[in-house]
Amino acid sequence: MSKTWPQLRGRTARQWTAMLLAFTFIPVSIAQEQEAVLPLSDFGGANCTFKADPDEYTSLEARVREAVNERAIHLTAGRQAGASRSVAPDSIKIRGFVDQAIFGKLIATGTPSARLTTDEEFVRRIYLDLTGRIPTLDQYRAFMSDSSARKRSELIDRLLYSREFTDKWSMWFGDLIQYARANSFRSQSINARNQIFGWIAKGISENRSLKDLSFELLTAKGNTANPNDSGAATWFSRWSTPGGPIEDTYDTLFSRSATIFMGMSHYDCLLCHDGRGRLEQLSLWGRRATRMEAYQMAAYFSRVRFFNRGNMDPEFPNSTDVSDATTGNYNMNTTFGNRPRRVQIGLLRSANAAWRMGDAEPNTSDWRAQFAVRLTNDRMFARNFANRLWKSVFTMGLVEPVDQLDPARLDPKNPPTGEWSLQATHPELLERLADELIDNNFNLREFLRALVESNAYQLSSDYGDGWRAEYVPLFARHYVRRLEGEEIHDAMQIATNVIGRYTIGGWADPVSWAMQMPEPVEPASNGGVRDFMNLFLRGDRNTQYRNQDGSILQQLNLMNNGFVISRAKVNASTVLRAIAMMTDTKAMTEELFLRFLGRMPSESERTKTVAHLARAGNVQNAKNAAVEDMAWVLMNKQEFIFSY
Repeated sequence: MSKTWPQLRGRTARQWTAMLLAFTFIPVSIAQEQEAVLPLSDFGGANCTFKADPDEYTSLEARVREAVNERAIHLTAGRQAGASRSVAPDSIKIRGFVDQAIFGKLIATGTPSARLTTDEEFVRRIYLDLTGRIPTLDQYRAFMSDSSARKRSELIDRLLYSREFTDKWSMWFGDLIQYARANSFRSQSINARNQIFGWIAKGISENRSLKDLSFELLTAKGNTANPNDSGAATWFSRWSTPGGPIEDTYDTLFSRSATIFMGMSHYDCLLCHDGRGRLEQLSLWGRRATRMEAYQMAAYFSRVRFFNRGNMDPEFPNSTDVSDATTGNYNMNTTFGNRPRRVQIGLLRSANAAWRMGDAEPNTSDWRAQFAVRLTNDRMFARNFANRLWKSVFTMGLVEPVDQLDPARLDPKNPPTGEWSLQATHPELLERLADELIDNNFNLREFLRALVESNAYQLSSDYGDGWRAEYVPLFARHYVRRLEGEEIHDAMQIATNVIGRYTIGGWADPVSWAMQMPEPVEPASNGGVRDFMNLFLRGDRNTQYRNQDGSILQQLNLMNNGFVISRAKVNASTVLRAIAMMTDTKAMTEELFLRFLGRMPSESERTKTVAHLARAGNVQNAKNAAVEDMAWVLMNKQEFIFSY
């Protein structure tokens, strides 16, 4: 940094230190928590990633729980949102099957529960979890003044059918399927990227089921950039794998499908070697699976065809046509490429014994369609989405990592024997959630409604002094999460009403909200804003995955970045200008805290803030500076970038 933060804001270090002593900054480092997808650039063989560092994979579940526990302890310490003592779990009303499972286990294990959220805690959390936005001051006040006993359910319903919900969950689905314009496999044109984004957003907006969206992705045909074709073809083209025989592409298409839609990333290992000798420590199912079974599954994709139109096509340059041949096989006679050599046994003329459930060979020439039917009707498909969606609102999955589901360890009616145990923290609940998805045709909104209307979701993150690390898998409290880079960007705009305008490649109209951008490398038109959001590890849907780590760079940029500083200016913000014109310092204090943190100040915060504002007297320039000070401080308070 060319300037220190006190110099940039025009105050002395002593003045800033005195102000900031009343506030808590984010921790510099939190244990890493991310998905455990095996790197696609290193498929195995001599460079097997598991063999190189087995502990990296065997410790993943423990590391996720450690990260959740660290945040639970450190980020709720000293908060004054309400009484932080724990309560008896049987004192909390059971509102459905989610509560029966969570509180039933708490009662059975004698574990105290956190109290229920206050309305202040709930309203900010539910806005962030369902829409990726903090509530505006008007939205906060409308909810707080509502005396209806059903106001939480009514707010949930409004948010589920809001435009902002579509924005948030379009981004979630895009992260899940990992579409990206530039990637390690085959880069896409801007039009192709925009086509698939539009297809996702339309599907979420129209409440198409997760099953239908997944099926269409797996069977997509057409040109990736033609607006008359399905944008879903872009996803298929994305996994066309260079540097080897076409069988490498078939393998990639299958392994990504299994990981994304069934939560079974270990197929990527099995496409290089048998599970025996490699997966014993990771998967009961995987240790028995063979490489040949994985190749039989990949054979479902052996009739897909790609045609790259190149630069010479005047209508859709650099686009790809995706289609299927009526015949085709998986050739085992390959000795080069991204995978170890495939043993010569002739051709896999069908995908017969392929399916994990033992189905017969495809009964149609469209093998891809047969694969999509079988996958979306497999119970692993329902379990996978149930677990991923649970994590999206509860911060931790019932199974971690979410992409390493073990089919042999999930059914509570058929538990594993020997040294293995059931994989889910609440096995019966995961099965019930899977049933809920199946029974409601994989309706995203209704499934999320069942989760967020539960009292298990509406527990406070405050707990008290009795918290223990062994309580983590019991969900005895709500687990805090750091906001995504897009959420932080949008929260700063909402709080200050300083709204940016960004040009997105291929779009006619500019966009103002980060949650509406088609992929996390945007806005390409504003590198400073893009880089600020990237500091919060939003990933690139290629080689970097989103994660919740903290860093010194995040702290320094919250203090010093031009995006933050520009929003803490009275002359830029109508909100701050209006506050600076107020004469009641107590009212000014409340307005600031409500807009930035979504809650009233504590008595200590009120006293210190009122004193700071009062020192400015009636001199308008001094009042402006004091309000700017407080806006900057509140955007640097840990609560601003965390959901509690």
